Amino acid sequence: MIKPFDQWNELKKNLQQQHQRVFFHEREIWWCSLGINLGSEQDGRNDTFERPVLVVKKFNQDIFLGLPLTTASKEGKYYYGTTHEDRQYSVVLSQMRLLDKKRLQRKIRVLPEEEFEEIVKRFKGLI
Repeated sequence: MIKPFDQWNELKKNLQQQHQRVFFHEREIWWCSLGINLGSEQDGRNDTFERPVLVVKKFNQDIFLGLPLTTASKEGKYYYGTTHEDRQYSVVLSQMRLLDKKRLQRKIRVLPEEEFEEIVKRFKGLI
């Protein structure tokens, strides 16, 4: 499969130039432009190469650790299954990334505190 790296590179240049004010917090899930990546790394989808990402740790007003989500039903120690509005999602615990807020597009929702704590606990168990 040929990946559209050039298209992603053009969008990434535009994202870099943005000066939007984005305020984000831990426990939030955002549509995030992850881009086109190598090998088995999680790629974004559609024209803005985005996918849902859970903000796990906010380091400052610009940088955070995020976990991507997928609608594919995944099981095992590298995934955490959850449901929202009768739709199944899996948090991909093995694909943690350091991300800049410039990648954030739209906030989806805030996870309940208990569920967020369970995800963090499982992630810590992996590392």
